[in-house]
Amino acid sequence: MGLLRSIAIGAAVAYGVSYITKKRADGTSLADELVDKAPEWFGKAKKYGEEALETVKERVKS
Repeated sequence: MGLLRSIAIGAAVAYGVSYITKKRADGTSLADELVDKAPEWFGKAKKYGEEALETVKERVKS
């Protein structure tokens, strides 16, 4: 049973990697898009975290 599960997981991972790195008609892949947008998403997450921290600080002071 463990061997069958390992084979299924390996096949799923291989398909996922293939899907993410497959080039589209415009010559880019999903991985390229993720790498390009990562700094923008990081900035948004950082801003959200800072706002949440300020909210918590205000609630603690009250």
